[in-house]
Amino acid sequence: MRLSELKPNQSAIVHYIDNNLNIKRRLEDLGIISGTLITCTAKSPLGDPSAYRIRQTIIALRKQDTKHIIIGEVSPWIK
Repeated sequence: MRLSELKPNQSAIVHYIDNNLNIKRRLEDLGIISGTLITCTAKSPLGDPSAYRIRQTIIALRKQDTKHIIIGEVSPWIK
């Protein structure tokens, strides 16, 4: 599943970021790394950008960037 598919108030665990993404290093600096819990907090009315909570920070990401972030389900004990 890709981060762009996450709906508001859903959480997931980041698995990896595609290597061909130009801003991979910037996303990693923001805390989007393997094993991190990420939650979609809101989507704009037109669907782009969307807001995500990573640790204690909320950031807005464009759909063209989030479609390169691979995520997985959250185990019930992680929430």
